[in-house]
Amino acid sequence: MSSATEITETETRVRNVLAEVLEGRIPVEEITVDADIVQDLGLDSLQAIQFLLRVEDEFDVELDYESLSLDHLRSVRFFTTEVLGRSAREQ
Repeated sequence: MSSATEITETETRVRNVLAEVLEGRIPVEEITVDADIVQDLGLDSLQAIQFLLRVEDEFDVELDYESLSLDHLRSVRFFTTEVLGRSAREQ
């Protein structure tokens, strides 16, 4: 398996949080790291807030909501790299 298609542990955890927030509408196995969280998975604004709060709990981080935009929810991989990666570097 090439590194471009491997799913990291962090991405797996983010996918699990997403599946919980989506309340089982989409099984975790069907959430790809490149799927658009809003467009493809149908995350609405209330679920987006729930998702971000659960991510904070899951990873014990505090997200900077003022710097977040809808673009950060374009894929699990992008969110994991840009948002969680930045939070980890800032701690």
